[in-house]
Amino acid sequence: MSHENILLRPIALTEKASMLRNQSNQVVFEVARDANKVQIRDAVQALFNVKVEAVNTQNYRGKDRRMGRGYAKLQNWKKAIVTLKAGDSIDFFAEASE
Repeated sequence: MSHENILLRPIALTEKASMLRNQSNQVVFEVARDANKVQIRDAVQALFNVKVEAVNTQNYRGKDRRMGRGYAKLQNWKKAIVTLKAGDSIDFFAEASE
């Protein structure tokens, strides 16, 4: 599995994610469900050129939603909270300097 397929998207616009980023130097990602902690660590280090101290993962079950008269289930997904080494950071909203 390539690094781009492991990290699906950053979760940066939630209250908890911004609190973790400011207080604990942690970044939150949605990752592939079959990715393990070692693969997530390698992907973050390769794509963002930072050092990773720890990776914590959480599996979420998809919710049941109404679709017309029936119900449908959203997909299960996995979240990774990545602790970066002191001094390293990942800025998702950096403005492009021209």
